[in-house]
Amino acid sequence: MAVERRKDNKNRVLKEGEYQRANGSFEYKWKDKRGNRHSIYAKTLEELRNKEIDVLRDALDGIRSDKNDLTINDLYNLWVQLKRGLKDNTFQNYKYMYTQFVEPDFGTIRIVNLKRTDVRAFYNRLAEVQYLKISTIDNIHTVLHQVLELGVEDEYLRYNPSDNGLKELKRVRNNDSVKRKALTLSEQELFEQFLKNPGEYSKWYPIFTVMLWTGLRVGEITGLRWCDIDFEKDEISINHTLVYYSKGGIKGCDFAVNTPKTKAGRRIVPMMPIVKEAFLLEKQNQRELEISCAVIIDGYKDFIFINRFSGVQHQGTLNKALRRIIRDCNYYVLDNRKNDEEVTLLPKFSNHSLRHTFTTRMCESGINVKAMQDILGHSDAGTTMNIYAEATKDLKCAEMINLAEYFNKQKTVQSGTI
Repeated sequence: MAVERRKDNKNRVLKEGEYQRANGSFEYKWKDKRGNRHSIYAKTLEELRNKEIDVLRDALDGIRSDKNDLTINDLYNLWVQLKRGLKDNTFQNYKYMYTQFVEPDFGTIRIVNLKRTDVRAFYNRLAEVQYLKISTIDNIHTVLHQVLELGVEDEYLRYNPSDNGLKELKRVRNNDSVKRKALTLSEQELFEQFLKNPGEYSKWYPIFTVMLWTGLRVGEITGLRWCDIDFEKDEISINHTLVYYSKGGIKGCDFAVNTPKTKAGRRIVPMMPIVKEAFLLEKQNQRELEISCAVIIDGYKDFIFINRFSGVQHQGTLNKALRRIIRDCNYYVLDNRKNDEEVTLLPKFSNHSLRHTFTTRMCESGINVKAMQDILGHSDAGTTMNIYAEATKDLKCAEMINLAEYFNKQKTVQSGTI
């Protein structure tokens, strides 16, 4: 005896799992591989069967059926619970970036509706409406990509919609951005001489001199301890970095000591005489002021560069000091120039510009690129080569100008003898 198939009110045969409801709409019921029941609804049979195709695709690809109400924020909360292996300051920074920029708006999107174009549009809004720097958006992308990758791993997403989502914006915006410039030789000499002069800024001479002539990162400088300096071998041991980070919520900010992220970061940096003198001058200054390091951070103590309260320095304080030094140095130069003579003035620059300046001086002196990579602690030779190429580009231009001047002089001499 033939089994009578269910039909809708238009006498169309319904497939297994398809039902017409009392109000005339349609429903499709099925069980996933975990045995959980699910339903989808549509106003017409045609619309329902299109949705059934999506259900079948998800089933074949192993995509979970309970994703419909799941938002990006739901995935983020799961990511926070599961994430391991990050230093606390890095993890707190990731959480800050997400809750500040993703959670309020973009994070409420249901992942079932999320497309690649949505992610790219989100990044564009951050750049064009909120005026965030590419480096900040890159940090946001780092955590968002990890969150969405968790959705792929748990079979909620077929692919990660944020893959290469920042590539195009980076290409466009980085071309328009002003690259960090190293100080020219004359600017560096002016900066050093101004700090040497007796006065309120002379106290900054030791730390900025060490930055200028070692190329250390600011966290490596502020984290240096006296036991890291070998005055007999003229060597500086770089084995940790000092960070200042937000602890999240109402906990405020605090210092922490991190080990280098890569093996290349742990290194020995040769100490030139000017650097050795700067360390000894700092020791002498602290003796005269009768101050010494009074803090212990993650078991580390006896830090070299301290403030008047015997605490460690951090990047924000140093950058503020640089802004005041640049301002007053330029005032000093302009006030003491004769008539309208051309003078060298300091441009705006930050702590990291001093590392870039040191790298440029190494390029100009012809130091081997491999040696530069080891001194700077670059794990990727490409990073060193990019800086090297940028620095030598200006140097080559200057050398070509010198060559042109040489030939002009030779022509003048020859024409004078004819």
